[in-house]
Amino acid sequence: MTVVNPQARRSRRLSVVSQLTIALAIGVVLAACQKDQPAQDSAAAPAATAAAPAVTAETAVSAKVSALTADQLREAARKAYAENRLYAPAEDNAVEYYLALRDKAPGDAAVSSALTDLLPMTVIATEQSVNREDFTEAQRLAALLEKADAQHPALARLKASIAQAQDSAGKRAAQQQLTAEEEAKKKVDLEKKRLEDQKKQQEDAARQLAAQQSRQAEDKAAADKAAADRAAAEQRAADQRAAEARAAAARQAAATPATADASDLRPLSMPPPRYPPEALRAGTSGEVQVEFTVGTDGSVTAARVVRSNPARIFDREAVNAVRKWRFQPVDSPVTTRRTIGFNPQS
Repeated sequence: MTVVNPQARRSRRLSVVSQLTIALAIGVVLAACQKDQPAQDSAAAPAATAAAPAVTAETAVSAKVSALTADQLREAARKAYAENRLYAPAEDNAVEYYLALRDKAPGDAAVSSALTDLLPMTVIATEQSVNREDFTEAQRLAALLEKADAQHPALARLKASIAQAQDSAGKRAAQQQLTAEEEAKKKVDLEKKRLEDQKKQQEDAARQLAAQQSRQAEDKAAADKAAADRAAAEQRAADQRAAEARAAAARQAAATPATADASDLRPLSMPPPRYPPEALRAGTSGEVQVEFTVGTDGSVTAARVVRSNPARIFDREAVNAVRKWRFQPVDSPVTTRRTIGFNPQS
């Protein structure tokens, strides 16, 4: 049996207490150091942010995008537009590709039209980036807007809003002294919200563009139909006039004995028909056979198309020309037919 000395036991207890006290003191010191560290990191963060170069209109389009050829830019812009990457992410969005393409092809009307459609959405995205205090993204979008249109009416307001919001956020950050963990979580949440917002915004923008294009297509279809209806109405009116003229000629022929024939006609004036501009541009040729009646005074009193090839292309001009023909007076009206040819080479 081992006998423990009471004095030795008390000594061991004091030794253990001393060790615990020292360990506790070391822990307090370490905790104080860790508590001071976030404040130092928070103070250093603005300095790091300030040191990073701000995006400007000159650097809004990255060197990577600018290095692409015009054909590569056109294809990349088309693909980004179709996939709703309208203004984000950086270096892979429709606005940036179109701006680089405009630098290479300044007179491309399609590029200008695309940028005109995309800029209102870029303005909205800039405002939303400011609202969620994503100043890096807001500055990038504002730089894209400035490169696209340095005189854009919203540009000065957006720049002032970014500067004011940054100042307010800096003051608030200094007051709150966010810890390193809180700052990291805020950045993660900010990036997540940015991606969600940008996806939703670009999908909404794409739907708006699709609706706008659909309305434009409907308006064009309505205009084309109205033009076709007018043309059909004009043709019906012309056919009606021709029918009335034929009826009048028939009545006149029935009332007047036919004592003359086509061999009695002596032309005085037979101006050629006008070539339809559309047919001339297309290089279309053809012929029209016209039946007409010459009155006793030598003027053409009625004319109608008997056949034409191709149909309807030259009918109106052929009939108009025949109605202007003049012949020597005859004893009685004479009805005959003539074939009028149309050749763009003649």
